[in-house]
Amino acid sequence: MSGRASEPYRVDLAPAAQRQIRRLPPGDAARLRAPILSLAIEPRPPGCVRLTDSGFWRLRVGDLRIVSAIDDATRSIVVLVAARRSESTYRRTR
Repeated sequence: MSGRASEPYRVDLAPAAQRQIRRLPPGDAARLRAPILSLAIEPRPPGCVRLTDSGFWRLRVGDLRIVSAIDDATRSIVVLVAARRSESTYRRTR
């Protein structure tokens, strides 16, 4: 099987997501590493939900959240938010 369907997606971290990950405790940052990297293979893994009123997707990792924008045409993903769940977690994506 060949073609674009088997090519992995490119995963980039937005500057804000990079800052958020750096500010997390080391154990929490390590817990996010595998799920973020696995988005290249499966951009919408089980449990990934499209956010209401936006084109963004949310993935839960325990009490942490990953919010990303997925572009299937260019096979790219931008992680916008990587933070603990709070009232302001989703407000930043609007």
